[in-house]
Amino acid sequence: MTDDTHQTLTTLIERFRFAFLTTVQTDGTLVAHPLTVQEAEFDGDLWFIIAKDAPAALNLERDAHAGISLSSNDAWVSLSGTARLVEDRAKLDELWSPSVEAWFPNGKEDPNVGLLHFAADGAEYWHSPGGTIVRAFASLTHRRVEGENAKVDL
Repeated sequence: MTDDTHQTLTTLIERFRFAFLTTVQTDGTLVAHPLTVQEAEFDGDLWFIIAKDAPAALNLERDAHAGISLSSNDAWVSLSGTARLVEDRAKLDELWSPSVEAWFPNGKEDPNVGLLHFAADGAEYWHSPGGTIVRAFASLTHRRVEGENAKVDL
């Protein structure tokens, strides 16, 4: 991985607020779960606050392999790796915010509040600067949109 591709990946991920966590169900099928990204700094790890009894958490107990998908009008990121629930009171305190209380009205002391750690081992991103306006112009002028695509080992 070059420093440029890592920096582009990091910059793209910092823009996303929501993600889909894909896990493996008991029958082997894949299912995606919407989550809110709790930490913007990307070093290969992402953190989420999740209910310990949520289907995603239960699936990860059986199979830690997971994927994360993030998208916006002009960027898409796919991460592969593993995820697991962790007990880390200091990290939970760091990530807790009033917006999380909408999902956990009993607060961070609720025994069902879990901290999910995703460790990425690979990524791919697509970036098409300019978003909707550039794509509309390209469509009208019959020009191809130039974008950036890279695979990154983490």
